Amino acid sequence: MYWKKTRRLTLKATVLALLLPGLAGIIAVELSLTRADALEAANAAYDRSLLGAIRSLDLNVSTASGGLSVELPYRLFEFFQLTARGDVYFRVATADGLVEIGSPDLPKPPALPAIGTPVFYDATYLGDAVRVGTYVRLLEQPLSSTGVRELVIQVAENLANRREFIRSFMWRATLRDGSLIALVGLGLAGLMAWAMRPLSVLAAQVAGRSDADLRPLESRGLPADVQPLVEAVNRQMARTQAVLQRERAFLDDASHQLRTPLATLRAQIDYGLRETDPQQWRHTLQALSQQLDDAVRSTHQLLAMARSDTVALQPAAFDLGDFLRTVALKLLPQARARSLDFGVEPPAAGTPAQARGDATLLGEAFGNLVHNAIVHSPAQGKVTLGAAADGFGCSLWVRDEGPGLDAAVQPRIGQRFVKGRGSNGAGLGLAIARNIAERHGGTLVLEPAGDGPGLLARLWWPSAGLPADGASA
Repeated sequence: MYWKKTRRLTLKATVLALLLPGLAGIIAVELSLTRADALEAANAAYDRSLLGAIRSLDLNVSTASGGLSVELPYRLFEFFQLTARGDVYFRVATADGLVEIGSPDLPKPPALPAIGTPVFYDATYLGDAVRVGTYVRLLEQPLSSTGVRELVIQVAENLANRREFIRSFMWRATLRDGSLIALVGLGLAGLMAWAMRPLSVLAAQVAGRSDADLRPLESRGLPADVQPLVEAVNRQMARTQAVLQRERAFLDDASHQLRTPLATLRAQIDYGLRETDPQQWRHTLQALSQQLDDAVRSTHQLLAMARSDTVALQPAAFDLGDFLRTVALKLLPQARARSLDFGVEPPAAGTPAQARGDATLLGEAFGNLVHNAIVHSPAQGKVTLGAAADGFGCSLWVRDEGPGLDAAVQPRIGQRFVKGRGSNGAGLGLAIARNIAERHGGTLVLEPAGDGPGLLARLWWPSAGLPADGASA
């Protein structure tokens, strides 16, 4: 339970870690823009006050005496100084600097402003940061021999008040935006906790189940985005349940199929032990050998059935003619033992002979069909193996001269442990063949061989749609 809680909190932390830095970046950009706007607004407001002081100085400039005189508006300057919360400096001079009043070393603008247009700029004066306003107008007559008529009026104020205003403004903006981030984070955490409650209920529902409980999960009340996940899990559990049911049925049937030959072997051994006639011992040993062969084949088929259900397909290209010869050579001793006319009909020359599939599994499937044909054909009968391929698919077929299909079991042919009359096998050969064919996307077809007796068993699968070489299916 602790792990699940940690996992859930980690997911919240991950989402918040992805969202909050983005929000913080956006707010940082917003604060930068806010600072620029605040600085511009402060400069605009304070520069108007600075321009008022320049205008007042300009109104009090007099050149009537032939020189330059200024009657300072002391009350205005006192008020302006209080507003600026610092020192205020001024300078009134001709453009050539020969006639001036006030602070002669007040920082000058980079270039003389246009007449009638005030300019404002930041500078350093007496070690302090100041804001300077400069205004130029024309005099009625020059005041020096140079003939310069431009009068320059400058007023400078300390920037402490402006900076304090901007600092206070930015502090409030930062506090506001920081509170916003905190509220958004708390809101997101709360919303995520609320949105994930159905998942927590779903997790508790799964955790409370036993290992054998594969019922579908309840999807009512879950968000629409989560329902596809629940449906996928339910489909997987349904497939798992089907596999488990198949395995349970297989184990039950397999135990029965193995118990019967073992019991028969036990009975034959007990019978042989009671006999004293060497000829009866020989007959008993022959029966034991036959029964043991049947038990071995049944065991091999059981293992082949389990393998055909679970092993991953390994499709590759192979030659149908070579495939037929390999299967035929493997089963040739059994055909000779019954004196059968055992033949192979490979694809005709000029027709496609290449197939694609899992040759090992297909060999297992086709070998079972051929074995059935050999066992059920009469002595000195005929069994023929063949193959064909075209643009649609590939087929492997075997034709015999046996009794054909048993009508009683014909509807269930291909099911596990279903066998006809006279069969000593486990009833798995056709089931294995059908299962392997279906795993290749194909089918197993059983039909009469012709007008006479016999059976034609055909294994067909499409030539396309299999995974690439070495892939699993």
